[in-house]
Amino acid sequence: MSIPAIKTEELRKVFGDRAAVKGLTLQVEQGEVFGFLGPNGAGKTTSMKMLLGLVAPTSGSASLLGAPIGDLPTRARVGFLPEHFRFQDWLTAREFLLLHGQLLGMDSQDLQTRLGELLERVGLSPFGNKLLRTFSKGMLQRVGLAQALLNRPALVFLDEPTSGLDPVGRRLVRDIIRELKEQGTCVFLNSHLLSEIEVTCDRVAFISHGEVIRTIEMESLEKNMSRVTIRAAGLTLESIAGLARWGENIQANNGQLVMTLHQEHDLPEITRYLVKQNAEVYAITPNRMSLEEIFIETVGEDGGL
Repeated sequence: MSIPAIKTEELRKVFGDRAAVKGLTLQVEQGEVFGFLGPNGAGKTTSMKMLLGLVAPTSGSASLLGAPIGDLPTRARVGFLPEHFRFQDWLTAREFLLLHGQLLGMDSQDLQTRLGELLERVGLSPFGNKLLRTFSKGMLQRVGLAQALLNRPALVFLDEPTSGLDPVGRRLVRDIIRELKEQGTCVFLNSHLLSEIEVTCDRVAFISHGEVIRTIEMESLEKNMSRVTIRAAGLTLESIAGLARWGENIQANNGQLVMTLHQEHDLPEITRYLVKQNAEVYAITPNRMSLEEIFIETVGEDGGL
C-alpha cells in the first residue's frame, strides 16, 4: 500500500483554556483531491497550520508524505496557497516567483523555465513584469497559485483558492486541480464555495471543533445520498420508526415524510413496507442531495456552535 499523503492521530491544539482543535484524526491518500469543510471557527485553519508546521500541536501526531510534520526535506515537496496572503507588492510577478523558487533551492535554469510555464498556465504571461501592487485580488490569487506549484509539489494545500476569482478564474483553478490529480499530486482543499468542492473533490470531511464528524466520497452523492419525500396517509409512529433501516434524518408532518436514503434502490422495498403497514402511499419523490444540504444536515443551521 502507498504511504498516505496526510495522516493524523488525535491532533490537538489548545490556546489558553480553549481547544481550537480537539482531536483531528484523518487520512488522505496520494493523488486524492480532498475537501476540508466546516463552519467558521471549526478549526480548519489551525489544523492546516499544524500540518504545515506553522503552529506546533499541543498533542497528537501527524505525518506528511510519510514523514513527521516539520521535516524540512518533506516540506520542500509541499505547496501552499494561504487564504490571507501578503505578498511582496514591490516585486514584479516574475521577481516574486523567482524569490520563492530561490528560497526552495531550485536550480536556476529549471526555475526560469518553470516561471514561464506557470505564468502562462495561470494566465499572467502578459503581466510578468508588472508590480504586484498593481494587481487585482484575482490576479494576486493566480500568482499565489503559481507560487504554490513552483516546486512541482507532491502535496498542495489550497486555502480558499477561488475566493477572489471570477467564473473564468474558478474554472482555471478547477482545471489545474484536475491536472495535479492526473499527475498523482494530492490536493488538500479548503473552500466555502461548496459548488466548487462538489465538482472538484474525490472525498470530503466535515469537521466541527477540530474533529471529523463525517466523511463522504463524492461519488456517493450520485449513488447513495438521496433525499426522498413520501406523501402518504395512515402513517403511524411505529411505521415511521421502521423506516430507519433504510435511511436517517426522518421527519414527518401532516401526511408528508422526508428522509435521507442509504441507497436509492431501496425505494421499491420502502413502498412495499408502507403498504404492509396499511399506509396509503400517494407519491414518493427522490431528490439528490447537494453538498450544501449535506453540510447543513451535518453541522446544523448554526454551524454546530
